[in-house]
Amino acid sequence: RMFEFYPQIKLFHMSVALLSGALFALRGAFALGGARWPQALPVKLLSYGIDTALLTAALMLLTILPWAMFANGWLAAKLVLVVVYVVLGVFAMRPGRSQRTRALCYIAALLVFAQVYGIARAHNPLGWLA
Repeated sequence: RMFEFYPQIKLFHMSVALLSGALFALRGAFALGGARWPQALPVKLLSYGIDTALLTAALMLLTILPWAMFANGWLAAKLVLVVVYVVLGVFAMRPGRSQRTRALCYIAALLVFAQVYGIARAHNPLGWLA
């Protein structure tokens, strides 16, 4: 019965994914510029909430189409890159690293996010390169 809601869940997942990326881009840019608000608890909680909604929607989609994870190389590639994106994002946002390291991780995270988006749009592991 959940299949009936697939279009709505997919639209929600796509919307929240873009919101998550936009918030990361905004927080990261301001954090690198020396602003304090990107590390404020309410902003962090908003980010965690958005990412939790994103993960929940992804798991719901996977529940609806369980074979999709292994039947589509693009989905597996996307999942691997999402992990890379999260790790780079953590390195970019956490204080304690040099400004240069944080900036490089921030740029790399944005590039990985763009590739994840490209993979999702193209339904191809090469994403924009296909």
